[in-house]
Amino acid sequence: MGSGNSYKKLVSTTMILAIGSFSSKVLVFFLMPFYTRVLSPTEYGTVNLIVQASNLLIPLASAGIINSVIRFGLEKDSNKSAVFTTGIFTVLGGFAILCCFGPLLNLLDAINGYTVLVLVYVLMSALHSVCAQFVQAKKYTKLYALDGVLRTIMTIGLNILFLVTFDMGITGYVLATVVSDFLSTIFLWFIASLGRYFHISSMNRHTTATMLKYSIPLIPTMVCTWVISMSDQFMIEYFIDEAATGIYSVSNKVPHILSIAASIFGDAWQISIVSEDREKQRKFFSDVFATYQCIALLGASGLIMCAKIIVMVLASKPYYTAWEYIPFLVLGTMFSCLGTFLGSIYMVEKQSIYTLLTMAAGAVTNVVLNLIFIPIIGVMGAAAATMVSYFLMFLLRGIHTRRFIPVRWHLPKFLLSALLVCCQAALILAGAPFWPLWEILLFLGVLALNCKELLRSLFRLF
Repeated sequence: MGSGNSYKKLVSTTMILAIGSFSSKVLVFFLMPFYTRVLSPTEYGTVNLIVQASNLLIPLASAGIINSVIRFGLEKDSNKSAVFTTGIFTVLGGFAILCCFGPLLNLLDAINGYTVLVLVYVLMSALHSVCAQFVQAKKYTKLYALDGVLRTIMTIGLNILFLVTFDMGITGYVLATVVSDFLSTIFLWFIASLGRYFHISSMNRHTTATMLKYSIPLIPTMVCTWVISMSDQFMIEYFIDEAATGIYSVSNKVPHILSIAASIFGDAWQISIVSEDREKQRKFFSDVFATYQCIALLGASGLIMCAKIIVMVLASKPYYTAWEYIPFLVLGTMFSCLGTFLGSIYMVEKQSIYTLLTMAAGAVTNVVLNLIFIPIIGVMGAAAATMVSYFLMFLLRGIHTRRFIPVRWHLPKFLLSALLVCCQAALILAGAPFWPLWEILLFLGVLALNCKELLRSLFRLF
């Protein structure tokens, strides 16, 4: 495959997956005005705790098999039927075990009374993820995109039905996602004819052992990811109250824009880099990372600059103070995106243990700093802890991954750009005189530093 074709394939796959990811990623952000008007800060905080607790349980109940489905499904010589069947049975087996421990969930105040709903949420999300990842592994990217569009329509309709028409509150919010996942799974099963890949006889000890060997080390990795990104909400609820958790949840949605773009690109990148010939991977990786870091820096700069405006437009008045936590959270998300991209080196090398170790370092740091900062400086302490944790994870991966693929960093430009973005965060938080002007000038500075690489990428593409 020629170099130009590699970039065009990456861009086209990213565009298609962007459409496919609309429901699960972008919809969360654009429905925020709706949610903040029909749910109080306390209800919104409780809803987020329920959803995030469910997201923690998904990798535990599925043994992280979702990652193996796409990783091994992409390999040309893999037994696709064995991969898919192993994925489905692992999810079902894990769910059965989870149900046995269901009563323990009632020990969490936020989940107490919603245990059944949480269990169903976990099952349907995991089953849909297995089907969707297998569809991606089969490179049915257009079908994946269509599923995303249909899922978006279903989720919007069900949210209106459950939250407005039936006034079901917290239950309606979660149930809308559960029903959407169920209908989407049925859609993929029949349209992609997934039943022809589901055969118990196709399962074999070698495939199952190989998939679990890859996926199981990723379980604590995903738990660590959850700890960094979501445990602070539980700690805020414990040290302060659920209303503060709701406001913090809104502030988390703004950097979510950056993580949306990164995760969509990451899905496409995962397909491209695994498919690439070994000798081309190193150059391809460095070229794409150079562009990726420019976009991450520019995205972070733009979000910090517009933080107050975004909250005013997308959230109701009781949530307006959420803007104060956005600068730290955006910086953390920027480092998270860069670290996640570098983590794809571990995926290519099948060295998932290092994904775990670097993420665990960030998770431990996050918990310790939350325990120290939140009682002292409140919600801002959680945002600062998140930023420091992701920076540490990024730094460790930036140093360690060089033993596998030495990425070209363009370090002076990167450090200067990162410094300007940090200055933006400091100025808006300090309420400096003429801060909007300074924000614009610093954003233009970041753009000037990175525009050459962005233009080079466009030239490389076209």
